[in-house]
Amino acid sequence: MIEARHLRVLRAVAGTGSFSAAARALGCTQPAVSQQMKALETSAGTPLLIRTGREMRLTQAGEVLVRHASGILAGLTAAEEEVAAIAGLRAGRVRLVSFPSGSSTLVPTALAALRAAHPGTRVSLVESEPPRSVEMLREGDCDVALAFRYGGSDERGAEWEDLIVRPLLTDRLVGLVPEGHRLATAGRVTIGDLADEPWIAGCPRCRRQLVDVCEEAGFTPRIDFATDDYPTVIGLVGAGLGVAVLPELAMESVRLKGIRTVTVDPPVVREIVALTLPDLSQVPAVAVTLDQLSRAASR
Repeated sequence: MIEARHLRVLRAVAGTGSFSAAARALGCTQPAVSQQMKALETSAGTPLLIRTGREMRLTQAGEVLVRHASGILAGLTAAEEEVAAIAGLRAGRVRLVSFPSGSSTLVPTALAALRAAHPGTRVSLVESEPPRSVEMLREGDCDVALAFRYGGSDERGAEWEDLIVRPLLTDRLVGLVPEGHRLATAGRVTIGDLADEPWIAGCPRCRRQLVDVCEEAGFTPRIDFATDDYPTVIGLVGAGLGVAVLPELAMESVRLKGIRTVTVDPPVVREIVALTLPDLSQVPAVAVTLDQLSRAASR
């Protein structure tokens, strides 16, 4: 294998015409130059220099290496400087994927703080719900995934075992009923109190959790509407078309018009986390993004 340090020596020898002059230019000893030239010729598998008395000239192979050395060493220097910039957070890129209620609440705060502290680090954002967002992380389509899972999930043990999991917060589900509903002033209800109501369900994972919770309470919910859009859920409930449960996090970014919120017992919670791959967690820009998401969640 041809090493960059050997190319630097070869270029110095070719430029100065001797080992001693190259040693002075490089700030090392003549034997060190001679040793590195021997190592380079061994790697190349052919002589690179012809020594005749005090004169020294390049072989054809030596001329080829010298011709390429400048470009190789310049590219290596540029790469080293770019890597140093990334390591020092003067540059870098993070691809973030998040579910909608995380995108509208945690992400803006985290990214604003990240930009203020490290303006050279760029973050891109796309939206996707788990488990698709987690698949994107494993497939290399993002660097950090903001995701969630429910407390009673059977998947908790194995779902993320190969990932770095940064817990952010615990998010409780809240019941939504129309303003004129019989339970609008109840304050606290059981899920069974809503057994005969038409339901408006959310994302597929939330929908599945709703069905599981209702079935544990002894009934199957009648889901009249299903939508991933939280403002649409609010609008449908406000129009008197059904009841729903939404995460508290989702309630922060929507206007609660025409509805009342009630506490649901027993409590249903989801765990909000930031995920990344073990190797990516060592990348400075990814690590600082995780830190800023944690800070945003604690506010």
